[in-house]
Amino acid sequence: MEPFPSNEKAQRDYRLVIAARDKGDQRAYADLMRFYREPIYLMLLRMTHSPVDADDLTMEAFSKAFCQLSTYTPQNTFATWLFAIASNHGIDFIRRQRLRLLPLNAVSVTDDNETFEYPIPTNDPNPEEELITRQRDHIVRQLVDRLAPRYRRIVRLRYFDELSYDEIADRLNLPLGTVKIQLRRARILLAEIIKSHKQSL
Repeated sequence: MEPFPSNEKAQRDYRLVIAARDKGDQRAYADLMRFYREPIYLMLLRMTHSPVDADDLTMEAFSKAFCQLSTYTPQNTFATWLFAIASNHGIDFIRRQRLRLLPLNAVSVTDDNETFEYPIPTNDPNPEEELITRQRDHIVRQLVDRLAPRYRRIVRLRYFDELSYDEIADRLNLPLGTVKIQLRRARILLAEIIKSHKQSL
């Protein structure tokens, strides 16, 4: 039997986790997001210095956490567990961004002023990685197709066509706030679809 958290806030969170994880309670998911979305966003904003990236990473971190709820145990508070996931997700994002900015070769100088070049790993995948990526993309597109049409359309524009929020708003003739709300809702629904897909495997 899992140990029950001692303080009131941790108990509240644990009850919500149980309701979300074991019963698929959508209100429990929403409450967890309501309690922690702002502090997670602020942490990621400090890490990325980009409101758009911080917003995207926040929703992705919640999606990742919700898909991994089966691994959570109250040995650590839900807040600690969630912040660790979000922080690691932010670090991975920053690392990927830095890799894109690195030259193909970097120059190093030894103590005796002798220089040499060594290759920097690139983001170019090998054939096996390309195959895995294509298979993963195919599965993701199939899962996105399960969304309701309005959510499916907006997810495709954002993540497949890589349009900005403003570009999506112009394309769909929607207010910017509506675009953001629909994307957040779409991410939550997609996380549920991915969770169901994993359980069916």
